[in-house]
Amino acid sequence: MKLWEGRFDAPTAGDADAFNESLSFDKKLYRADITASVAHAAMLGRCGILQADESDVIQKGLLEILADIEAGALAVEGAEDIHSFVEGELVARIGQVGKKLHTARSRNDQVATDMRLYARASIDKVIGLIKALVEVLVKRAKESVKYIMPGFTHLRKAQPINCAQYFNAYSEMFLRDLDRFSALRRRMNVMPLGSAALAGTSYPIDREITKTLLDFDEISQNSLDAVSDRDFVAEYLFCAALTMAHLSRLCEDTILYTSEEFGYWEIPDAYSTGSSIMPQKKNPDIPELVRGKTGRVYGHLMGILTVIKGIPLAYNKDLQEDKEGFFDAETALCNSLSIYAAMLERITLNVNAMYKAAGMGYSTATDVADYLAKRGVPFRDAHAVTGKLVRYCIEQGKSLPALSLEEFRAVSPVFGADILQTVTTRASAEGRACVGGSSVGAARAGIASIKKRLKQY
Repeated sequence: MKLWEGRFDAPTAGDADAFNESLSFDKKLYRADITASVAHAAMLGRCGILQADESDVIQKGLLEILADIEAGALAVEGAEDIHSFVEGELVARIGQVGKKLHTARSRNDQVATDMRLYARASIDKVIGLIKALVEVLVKRAKESVKYIMPGFTHLRKAQPINCAQYFNAYSEMFLRDLDRFSALRRRMNVMPLGSAALAGTSYPIDREITKTLLDFDEISQNSLDAVSDRDFVAEYLFCAALTMAHLSRLCEDTILYTSEEFGYWEIPDAYSTGSSIMPQKKNPDIPELVRGKTGRVYGHLMGILTVIKGIPLAYNKDLQEDKEGFFDAETALCNSLSIYAAMLERITLNVNAMYKAAGMGYSTATDVADYLAKRGVPFRDAHAVTGKLVRYCIEQGKSLPALSLEEFRAVSPVFGADILQTVTTRASAEGRACVGGSSVGAARAGIASIKKRLKQY
């Protein structure tokens, strides 16, 4: 029997039942639903709304249901939604007293509470996975702090950089993601239970008891808002989308850097696939899939924003659409973070290829301009002089480090013998010792800063 059937003379049509049901996906909320129900029953007992023995037997029955589900002894099926399933199973086990569980509660505040409990646990899991990825990035940075690689703008070689600085850059992105998820957890840890359908309840409940039992920080202050608020779902999906964006950028770099054209990195065979027709192929399917799943998460964010944009107060069944996108995005995010950390830890760096590439494309030209500017030449003039040098190199088929002092001085008498060392690849990277720069010292300081900030999560 459905929780609401008393009002109706005829049963729901089969196709309407199929369209309306949510158990096929909201069964993922079973732990959150039972946890919230145990707390609710405990509160009802303490407030004298239920007798102590009634509260106790309800709690015991709920915990037994939870244990059976997790042991695989109880299949979650045959009900409209997870809330109906749990209550129906409870009544089947303990009898009529089980029907008292729903006193002073509606499915509206029940599902809102369940979703917050689930989202809170999911955030904790995601934070752990992002931390694990940052730890791998830090490890790779420490291993490569003495290596040089090309830095790019517009996907053109720009300047030589420290390899550790590269990995640190992604750590900074994921630290921001940690901050966003952590802030969301604090902001959404507000308990809607006790709001009932929309107007609150006439029973003398004590919401502080339930709040404490469920480890919420605050109690919702408006029952109309509490039962219809899904801002936290939208925020979760936004945080997930941005984290996936950062992962996708790292994937794109990985795909490029492991190509034959770049040859900077090598993905291990265990994280690569081949071709069904071309025997020589070694494909970067893992980063490509993560890159593809990013669009999927973006879609779920747009989906929930569209669902909530025109809903009148308070609860409407549209809000059932908050779950499937959330669950799918959660799976995509968690799987992507996990697999990428595992793969990145095993990627091999081709140090010689990176170093050679870092010196190509006149990548130390800015160092030449800076050299002149530091000796009194206005930077715009220094820029023009360096441009002439680059044009000369192109015409002569030479690199900047291959020029003689006489060739430098032919363009500007300001050049001294030390310019020959200034234009080397390592000197270029090492010369940028400012905070966040590409020198070994700056990169090591960046690693220390990342490790320190990571400890707060």
